[in-house]
Amino acid sequence: MTVARRALPADAPEVLRLRQVMIDELAGSPGPTGWHDAALPTLRARLGEADGTFAAFVVDFPERPGALAALVAGTVDYRIGKDSDGADGLVGFVFSVATDPDARRRGYSRAGMTALLDWFRERGARRVRLTASPAAAPLYGSLGFLPKPDPLLELRL
Repeated sequence: MTVARRALPADAPEVLRLRQVMIDELAGSPGPTGWHDAALPTLRARLGEADGTFAAFVVDFPERPGALAALVAGTVDYRIGKDSDGADGLVGFVFSVATDPDARRRGYSRAGMTALLDWFRERGARRVRLTASPAAAPLYGSLGFLPKPDPLLELRL
């Protein structure tokens, strides 16, 4: 059985590398990585917050000491509560799931998702949201996620 662990501040460069893997796959081509240096201090600090609203779970790469094979990251956010969310209105959001191309089909993303879902439950979230690529949808479906029509709009500030 694959074991995912909570990412540590020292994992930050590898977390960024795997996040870039996800970004590049969604875009269909390699993107810029210059933002990694600017993001690194904040990510290290957030990974060091044991009781914060952000968590990342990782699986170590068995064949590459010091490297990560998979990453799953999410946040717990407050929304004004409603009946299905509970009065406290805590909602989980998964925003980054990536597996190194050389480590796929080993259950690593499933292990990370299972750990993140447990973390959400421990914090009182009663609903978890994510957006999924078509390739990842079967994994999420097997974990109980259901498609939901959601007319997402975005404004860049």
